[in-house]
Amino acid sequence: MDFKDYYAVLGVSESATPEDIKKAYRKLARKYHPDVSKEENASDKFKDVGEAYEVLKDPEKRAEYDQLRKYGARADGSFQPPPGWQSASGFGGGGYTEADARQFSEFFEEIFGGGRRSGFSGADFGGGFRQSVRMRGEDVHARLALFLEEAFNGCEKQVSFTVHEVDDHGRMMPRQKTLKVKIPAGMREGQHIRLKGQGAPGVGGGEPGDLFIEIELAPHPHFSIEGRDVLVTVPVAPWEAALGATVTVPTVSGKVNVKVPKGSTSGRKLRLKGKGFPGKHPGDQIVVLQVAMPEQHTAEAEKLYEKLAELEKGFDPRSKLHV
Repeated sequence: MDFKDYYAVLGVSESATPEDIKKAYRKLARKYHPDVSKEENASDKFKDVGEAYEVLKDPEKRAEYDQLRKYGARADGSFQPPPGWQSASGFGGGGYTEADARQFSEFFEEIFGGGRRSGFSGADFGGGFRQSVRMRGEDVHARLALFLEEAFNGCEKQVSFTVHEVDDHGRMMPRQKTLKVKIPAGMREGQHIRLKGQGAPGVGGGEPGDLFIEIELAPHPHFSIEGRDVLVTVPVAPWEAALGATVTVPTVSGKVNVKVPKGSTSGRKLRLKGKGFPGKHPGDQIVVLQVAMPEQHTAEAEKLYEKLAELEKGFDPRSKLHV
């Protein structure tokens, strides 16, 4: 009896994750499906792919197969089960879980037993049976760039993306699809919106996949985002920082007045509660002060600075740098 290398059939490594195996199966099943494939020996490859997935998708069955693969496979490609081996995975008695009545190989039947399960249609399928497989459509991923204000307030946008579907001649063809999508307020960079059933259509009457829209934010000239908090750098004059002042600060939802504490320095952060991105737990706006100097001073202003330097000559702004 010939040995079946299910990892090779799906084109994955022995260390493949369940998600890797699922992706490989969906890709190959769609490629070789008898309703769409023009590949040579597509029906046989389709059955091999289904059989491999039936074994590798379940952790218990996969572990059992790995043991058989290690101890039963021979160098010439044949297979002999280890002495006294008996399947414990529940395949016996035709318990093929969600296999949809696949026509399994001699290797599978011999190793896992249970006889063939009924439920095949009578249509010819490469000299054997043609299965009535219902396969879910692929999920589609798209990206949508928003201005920060659009993400903050919510908006309605058009999204265009490509799905692949079977035409009247059984060919897999791309089709452009456009939807109007309502963006809820408070969407942030990297978050996804899921639209159920808006992905690629299914095969054989299977349900369609979903559309996942990933949000991207265009750079803003003033604001930056950290989680749900909005950061903005606000310049203040030296006398405003020294004496304290009330200054007008922009927020995404409008301007507000903010009190600058007396004796503030560059880098000081003032928190405006609830002025960040909306949500169940709204973020804050963080105002970062930046002391800004005039590019030029009048002669009188320079004299005042000279007087200030004389009055504050005991102040050393670089004291912490001394070694």
